[in-house]
Amino acid sequence: MGTKFRVFATCSIGDDAENLLRQRGYELEVYPGPKAPPKSLIIEKVRSGIDGLITTLRDQIDAEIFEAGKGTLKVVSQIAVGFDNINRADANRYHIPFTHTPDVLTEATAEFAFFVMGALARRLWSSERLVRDNQWGYWHPYLPFLGDEVTGKTVAVIGTGRIGQAFIKKCTGFDMNILCYNPGEQNREFINTIQEQMNLRFQRGIQRETTFIKYVEFEDAIRQADFVSVHVPLLREGESKSPTYHLFNAGTLRMMKPTAFLVNTSRGPVIDEAALAAALKQNWIAGAALDVFEREPLPADSPLRDPDIEDRVRLFSHFASAGKITRLSPDPDKGMAGRCVQGLIDVLEGNYGGDPAKMPFVVNKEAFSGSRVAS
Repeated sequence: MGTKFRVFATCSIGDDAENLLRQRGYELEVYPGPKAPPKSLIIEKVRSGIDGLITTLRDQIDAEIFEAGKGTLKVVSQIAVGFDNINRADANRYHIPFTHTPDVLTEATAEFAFFVMGALARRLWSSERLVRDNQWGYWHPYLPFLGDEVTGKTVAVIGTGRIGQAFIKKCTGFDMNILCYNPGEQNREFINTIQEQMNLRFQRGIQRETTFIKYVEFEDAIRQADFVSVHVPLLREGESKSPTYHLFNAGTLRMMKPTAFLVNTSRGPVIDEAALAAALKQNWIAGAALDVFEREPLPADSPLRDPDIEDRVRLFSHFASAGKITRLSPDPDKGMAGRCVQGLIDVLEGNYGGDPAKMPFVVNKEAFSGSRVAS
């Protein structure tokens, strides 16, 4: 390779993936430590003439960044599926492709959502705390509390994209009825296939009762469900005919059963956290588990930290995709790190004829119509 590319990463993406770039002759600088670098430092690095920038959801990438890299910055490669932090209009105006890491974290995120749903319903945290605090003094059929079973219940899957579909597959193994809502196109073929599997399981005696899966309107889904699992992208007013910003608010939370549980592994702003805290405090719903928040990390004064609701809300550290292979494998077919690196390489080394519109991990393909990014 004739050109030696300079790349700055705002955080480590793992030794294996980083070494893959260095072995190709790249000059890679990685910001040390777990916390995000200040935006001023990112601007300084971009202005120094780097070719590529590796980012995370916590880095705000907008016109300031693109202007600093004018004439030199060729690609922003994000190690995440989401890209809410990247101003798409600014990237297009400066003609900079940015990439993300779809697909490889699908199963890890879906299984986390399913595990959390079960842990929340069965009150695993409450039980463990009882033991750890040495408050478990007797066995009793229903005191001091009971959990709720998952098997045979009705779950609403809000968002039936890749992760939502993977979550649905796991629910079928627990004989759950499944209500689906999708703000965009409905995948009828997938739903029909799952129903065929449900029917066969019943016919062969694998499950005792018939189960169903079907698309319904959003309000119907949340009114009828025992569990609600959220898998939608963050879409604000003006960005879509079906915005998802604060999709769960005081009004919609009141529609849910008082015995229902809410799980969010999608995007934090999909839920109005103040309304959720009120819903839990006033027993509109039975419980919630969140892996994402409106502000990350979760502020110290968040109403979700209220001790009065701590036994009914589980709070996690944007952890759903945090499996070893999913996060760090340098193989682009297995790991986010590998897919992040591959997206960077595709642009810098001019793969796919140098046309970003043809590159599988480039998000803003609309900015490139048969164009070629010089490497």
